[in-house]
Amino acid sequence: MERVFVTGLGSVTPIGLTVGDFWRNLTAGVSGVGPITHFDSEGFPVQIAAEVTDFDPLDYMGVKEARRSHRSAHFALAASRQALEDAGLKIDRTNAEDVGVVMNTGIGGGEELADAGQTYAERGPRRISPLLVPSIMPNAVACQVSIHMGARGPVITSTSACASGTQALLQACYLLRRGEAQVVIAGSTEAPITPVAMASFANARALSRRNDEPERASRPFDRDRDGFIVGEGGVAMVLETESHARDRDAHVYAEVAGGALTADAYHITAPDPDGDGAVRAMSRSLSASEVHFEEVDVVFAHGTSTALNDVTETRAIKTVFGERAGDLAISATKSMVGHLLGAAGGVSTLAAVLSVYNDVVPPTINLEHPDPECDLDYVAQEAREQTVGAAMVNAFGFGGQNAVVMVRQPGLNGR
Repeated sequence: MERVFVTGLGSVTPIGLTVGDFWRNLTAGVSGVGPITHFDSEGFPVQIAAEVTDFDPLDYMGVKEARRSHRSAHFALAASRQALEDAGLKIDRTNAEDVGVVMNTGIGGGEELADAGQTYAERGPRRISPLLVPSIMPNAVACQVSIHMGARGPVITSTSACASGTQALLQACYLLRRGEAQVVIAGSTEAPITPVAMASFANARALSRRNDEPERASRPFDRDRDGFIVGEGGVAMVLETESHARDRDAHVYAEVAGGALTADAYHITAPDPDGDGAVRAMSRSLSASEVHFEEVDVVFAHGTSTALNDVTETRAIKTVFGERAGDLAISATKSMVGHLLGAAGGVSTLAAVLSVYNDVVPPTINLEHPDPECDLDYVAQEAREQTVGAAMVNAFGFGGQNAVVMVRQPGLNGR
């Protein structure tokens, strides 16, 4: 079975518009959370989010393309262009049919749909754009990447809530190992900081209300956490079969060794308190990737900063790793970038790839008063230099969808 390597990286996040800036700020413990500027949040109980700032889609596409696509598509196109450039890979008529795209999301063009609803109510059906549906459909992003990059292999979009980003990497692996593609642009994107979405999450009391101290609001595993922070952004990676990477002498960051998908079958928003689905996903990911639990150095936690998730995930890690759970370094990227929903797993996997490549574990910031029920090593406050041979990435989504992926050192031109 073909091994799968990561050869190119791209990202647009609340803590950097490039992978280099993202990694520098992530390891420095910089928060990307601040007051909402996308809309007037006066009167909202939650007025903070992790926004992408100073991003201009025209740096990556023309004016017409930018107008006809939504913000999450802009992120995906920017990240994909970065990843292809980083990989040193050009797509042309000689290889286009061997290049696939897997670009997942959780929501799609929610803001455009809400705006269209208001336009319909105020001005009638004739004022609705004929391009509305093809611009907001969830698969529009993957198709836009395919069109702009010229990739003519399989194009896939899955929407599995907060597990979408991690699932994209696994779907890409399946395509590569089945021989349906030699290269896959894999990633995830989300732009959910909109009035309707923020109102819904706030009314569900899922969000932190630390409006006066936004940089301290996202605090996974901390006793004083009070909810997650909505974030936005996009991540893309170029994945290749080992043989394809060898043939072109590609630079390799890490190997995507495998992973697993499971379901809680419990509740549409709450995790199973026993963590059964998470345990099965983690255990099966180890088996599928042929990584022994003693080889894992770091777990990149889902770590949402909510009361239910953080305790349940801690219990699941203990169940899977037993006595060794206390020896693991555990990192929660959401403490800095917020919760990117459908793109959250992509950000965590990007952090895992860079952690394996650089032998550095990013911190979990704002962990000042650990929850007594969250008693593992969450690399509090400061990054840690250590050997990272293998990393596990957890992503657990609404509806009980669980996706776990294993990333490890490649042993091929990578270090």
